[in-house]
Amino acid sequence: RLGGGAPMLVTWRAAPGQGSPLVAHLGQGRPCNSLLRAQKAARPCGRLTRRDARRDMVTAVASDPIYLDYNATTPLHDEVKQAMVKALELFGNPSSGHAYGARAKDAITASRASVAALTGAGPNGVVFTSGGTESNNWALIGGARSQRSAGRGSHIITSAIEHPAVTEVCKHLEQEGFEVDYVPVDAEGIVQLDEVRKVVRSDTVLVSVMHANNEVGSVQPIAEIAQIARSSNPHVLVHTDASQSVGKIPANIHDLGVDLLTIAGHKLYAPKGVGALIMKEGVALEKYMHGAGHERGLRAGTENTVHIVALGKACELALATMGERVQHSSQMRELLRASLVARLTEKGISFRVNGPADPAKRLPNTLSISLKGQMGSEVVARLAPQVAFSAGSACHHGQVTVSSVLAAMQIPTEFALGTLRLSVGKDTTEEDVTTAVDCIVKAVDMARMGA
Repeated sequence: RLGGGAPMLVTWRAAPGQGSPLVAHLGQGRPCNSLLRAQKAARPCGRLTRRDARRDMVTAVASDPIYLDYNATTPLHDEVKQAMVKALELFGNPSSGHAYGARAKDAITASRASVAALTGAGPNGVVFTSGGTESNNWALIGGARSQRSAGRGSHIITSAIEHPAVTEVCKHLEQEGFEVDYVPVDAEGIVQLDEVRKVVRSDTVLVSVMHANNEVGSVQPIAEIAQIARSSNPHVLVHTDASQSVGKIPANIHDLGVDLLTIAGHKLYAPKGVGALIMKEGVALEKYMHGAGHERGLRAGTENTVHIVALGKACELALATMGERVQHSSQMRELLRASLVARLTEKGISFRVNGPADPAKRLPNTLSISLKGQMGSEVVARLAPQVAFSAGSACHHGQVTVSSVLAAMQIPTEFALGTLRLSVGKDTTEEDVTTAVDCIVKAVDMARMGA
């Protein structure tokens, strides 16, 4: 017991070889069979043989796990950190008329210009928010209500693979009397234009389809969807949640043909808690945050100068290095895919790669792969000390559920339950990829054999 608290199980070994790091497992209040679980968690990677795996009781290593979950969140870019540290000195309220307020306001103005440059927005087209969820809520609720107030209708179109930050808002709007159509996707996770044509109407006032899917990486034909929507109602508002695409691929509001575009800072090497809603000139939304006249009277709340500066810097870096990032992510993702496919095939493990095969139709950094007969969440947990990534299924209260995205793509359940989402980033190395593949394949192979 430590400090009179719950019992703490500690099991350890010295890793083979001189100078190898000490590895340890700490588990609070676990039953005695936690030793067995610790053994199983230790097996996947490195040079451990099966005999080693049975002997060793390890679940964590002193060094950090390999990070392959960039679609969940990204680490802060070093230059973003530096910009934040400098911005901490800008303590003035940007609304104040004195020098301290002016310095903070100038920094926010510069950041607004950087975000606008990345997204093609006009000088007044960037409104800072607390993140992607707030931006989506404001775009959908503010847009739908303002359209209905103008007497244009109450019909909304979205897709079956949206993030909950969109689908849950649509469900809320249904309770307010709006009618929502959820357009299906094909087997690659792409919205089919004919399906949009089937549901669009003269009273369609809002269309919201994500730019790129966070699970399988499918990039949607947003410009074509916008064109179809406007052919039925020229006053329709088109919104895209670009949280997953901004900073990874070009996401220009004019090229996409949208009125509203969502950004989430933590997806492009800025901190959590900051984002933006990009608005085309002339778009009117009902207010979502009420209070004083911040953000030109559009979004109340004293601006978070430090985080806004961070987002501006992240956008500036994304614009400057877009080509380099796309090339690097594509190379790492292809190495990851090819290596996993080769090793899984060699082991006789059944699998399928999800999402578009055409690189032009998917994010360059995202790999979704489903392993037949496996539980993705268990693979993630087993490998947590060595590799950080996500699963396409989740366990809640003893019930395992497949993600709504995989369900919409009609991935067979025996594969969908074993889905792994691996996403690379600017810091991913070839060594990271090869080591992660080794860990994953060994973990899956041992689980398959019941070891």
